[in-house]
Amino acid sequence: MKPQRNTPIFPSFFSLLKDNVQNSGVLNSKRKRNLKAELFNKKASDPINEPDEILHALELKTGQAIADIGSGGGYFTLRFAETVGVKGHVFAVDTNPDFLSFIQNAAKEKELLNVETILTKKDNPNLPEKSVDLVFMRNVCHHLANRPEYFKRLKNALETGGRVAIIEYRRTSGLSLHNLFGHSLSKETIIKEMQEAGYQLEKDLEFLPQQSFTIFSQESVPILKEASG
Repeated sequence: MKPQRNTPIFPSFFSLLKDNVQNSGVLNSKRKRNLKAELFNKKASDPINEPDEILHALELKTGQAIADIGSGGGYFTLRFAETVGVKGHVFAVDTNPDFLSFIQNAAKEKELLNVETILTKKDNPNLPEKSVDLVFMRNVCHHLANRPEYFKRLKNALETGGRVAIIEYRRTSGLSLHNLFGHSLSKETIIKEMQEAGYQLEKDLEFLPQQSFTIFSQESVPILKEASG
C-alpha cells in the first residue's frame, strides 16, 4: 500500500497572505509586488476599521497639505491625495524605501500628481518647515523611542492651526497580540505625552473597535468627545 502524504490541516502563513492579497482587489500586474504593503492596505481598507469614518472625522479640505507618517502601503496617502485635490499636497513619510516606491507607483497609476514621498528615520519626521495642515499617524507612535521630543520637533512642520491625528491600538488587560509585541499604547499615555510636547487635545473619538483616535492642535480649544453609535 502506498503511504499517504500528510496534508497540513492549516495553510501556511505565506499561502494565506498570498490568497488574501490576490482576493483583495489591490493588486495590479503592472506594479512591482510588495506583499507586506498590500496586506497593510487590505487591513486599512477593511470596513471593520472604519476608513470612511476616519476620513470624515479628519474634516479635510481642498488644497490642504497632509503628512501621512508611517504611510506603509499608502492606502490613506492615496485617499488623502484624492480628497485634497490637485491644489493640495500629501507627503508619504516612511522609514522603508520599498513602501515608498510602492506608493509612488500606485500614485502614478491613479494619476495623482500631488503625492511626494519622504524617506525618514524613526526619530526625525524630516518634513519641510511650515509645510502641513495635518499630520496623520496610524499605528505608528508605539514605534517612537522618545515621543514627546519627536512631537516637539514635529511642530516646526505644522502650519498655524495645524493638527496631529493619532490612531493607536488600545492597551488592554487581556491577552492580545498587539500588547504581546508592544504594538499598542494607552490613550492616557498619548494625551499625557502630547501635552508634555505642547499640544492640546481637540477631539477624542471612540468609534473604532480596537483603537483610540485622538486629534491634537497647538491651540487651546474645547474638548469634543464623540461616542460610538
